Amino acid sequence: MTMELTLLGWTLVLALAQILLVTLLRLKEAGLAYNMSPRDVPGAPTGKITARLIRAQANLFETLPLFAAAVLIAHAMGRESNITLLGTQLYLGARIVYVPIYAAGICVVRTLTWTVSIVGLVMIFSAILR
Repeated sequence: MTMELTLLGWTLVLALAQILLVTLLRLKEAGLAYNMSPRDVPGAPTGKITARLIRAQANLFETLPLFAAAVLIAHAMGRESNITLLGTQLYLGARIVYVPIYAAGICVVRTLTWTVSIVGLVMIFSAILR
């Protein structure tokens, strides 16, 4: 398995970790009974950190399908190179750093970190399109 595919796998682990983190925080905020209910009525208010982590998760899920497809297409086309490797490293590294930065509410750095992940994604796209 190539390093790009391995990093894609680790990105999926990150996605699962974000899901579990939000789930645990909402469990703490709303309680087990609410979380196991059909949620027909609103639960306890979402805390500030939890809300930020929900938005960070949604942000990951906006680009994750593009990232996964790009990595898989580059692999299928035999276009893996130093560029695709660096692109996958930038994407995953930035996405890992993004979570605590967003949770802490650090605005400008958060946007710069997101931009690094997009640069990584564009690098992979560029290898596909060459």
